Amino acid sequence: MKIIFLKDIPKVGKKYEVREVADGYGRHMVLKGLAEPATKEAVARLEKKMLTDASQKKVHEELLLKTLESLDGATITLRGKANEKGHLFASIHKEEILVELKRTTRLDMHPDYVVLERPIKELGTFQIPINVAKHRAVFTVVVEALA
Repeated sequence: MKIIFLKDIPKVGKKYEVREVADGYGRHMVLKGLAEPATKEAVARLEKKMLTDASQKKVHEELLLKTLESLDGATITLRGKANEKGHLFASIHKEEILVELKRTTRLDMHPDYVVLERPIKELGTFQIPINVAKHRAVFTVVVEALA
């Protein structure tokens, strides 16, 4: 029986993969909602979806590259409560950096692209890299104490 996997199944198949499996196993996957029978119509629908997804991914990647170019060298400022030694009471995580980045530059970025090894816990200037595919940009985050 030929089936189209609707979800990744470890050691069996990946999402949208068309594969020949034993009849009982195929029926089981279909009943569980993990696959659908690979009819001519379903395969044609899958090919159309794959083409659409590929074109959308290409457009999305082009937009991200333009975003990276405009982001490279940008500076954003964050403020937080700190003690007299310059340590913040609450650390700054990549999500907070992205919110401020979106507010100041209107650039929306997924948190997975931001490389922040550990949260920022002190005042100062930090270089934050962003990696998208094989491209990289670096922007500056300035952390100041609240007055």
